[in-house]
Amino acid sequence: MSIFLKDFPIRRGRRLRQNQVIRSLVKENNLNCNDLIAPIFIREGTEIIEAIPSLPGVNRYSLDRLLEYIELLLKFDIRTIALFPYTPIGKKSSSCEEAWNPDNLVNKATRLIKSSYPELVIMLDVALDPYNSDGHDGLLVENKILNDETLIALEKQALIQAESGADILGPSDMMDGRVAVIRKSLEKNGFKDVLIMSYAAKFASSYYGPFREAVGAKGLLNGDKKTYQIDSSNLEEAIREVREDISEGADMVMVKPGMPYLDVISEVKKRLQFPTFAYQVSGEYAMIKGAIDNGWLDRDKTILETLLCFKRAGCDGILTYFALEAGKLIKKDNTH
Repeated sequence: MSIFLKDFPIRRGRRLRQNQVIRSLVKENNLNCNDLIAPIFIREGTEIIEAIPSLPGVNRYSLDRLLEYIELLLKFDIRTIALFPYTPIGKKSSSCEEAWNPDNLVNKATRLIKSSYPELVIMLDVALDPYNSDGHDGLLVENKILNDETLIALEKQALIQAESGADILGPSDMMDGRVAVIRKSLEKNGFKDVLIMSYAAKFASSYYGPFREAVGAKGLLNGDKKTYQIDSSNLEEAIREVREDISEGADMVMVKPGMPYLDVISEVKKRLQFPTFAYQVSGEYAMIKGAIDNGWLDRDKTILETLLCFKRAGCDGILTYFALEAGKLIKKDNTH
């Protein structure tokens, strides 16, 4: 017999795969609704549910229609959401002051949701790109992103979001020192229980395009974001960035994008043993959804498989545009 079969038939791997009950007994990773965070795009106006062409199946909601969608999420045990605003061009500026307007769209939405569903966990993005006429996450002067000046703006934005009732703040800007600034400000101003989920390893990726359309930033970007987002070839740099954010006061960390960076997720979790999340970003969703809609992939199996791979890599949770569909599939499976 071949040396590679020396344990056969004493060892038969297929014994553990022979039926669904046994496979479930030895299953190493499970996906449940508590793992899912649902991103939601909101916009001004009334009676609006607006399709986003590059994100088929994903909509923008006016605030009067937002609660209907949240009720649907809760029905399928999705209890954490992330809000992102579509900002009209008239409210964008190079100084980004709309970001810390107490009555901007995300702050109004947060207060509205909390008044009806106080138990729902709301995450808000801390970054300037939805409000920046230059399309950047930081302040741009003479084609250069100003790190320290941006920190002042981010601090104001984060405080207003905490005052509005946000449970989790998600600094996604990748400025140096922003987690420390936000954490110190939260402590100083009485928001010691507000969580920070830092976009600690956010890569300069080509997978963000549909998101930029969704928040009204498409075509506005002046240059690129490579001076502050991580080069896609760099793992060790990503680990350093995550470690720094943890030391500055992050409660959770995120890797973004998701599936193309499963190795980064795995290394972050293995090396740092810290609550780790991933964002299955708009480009990932658009590719998978396009293949599903063309009949090239099985919808239900593909959704669950792609999300389960994040758990296998080490994720504690996933931000995904498939959250509602996955919640339905998980709940259906649990009732069988």
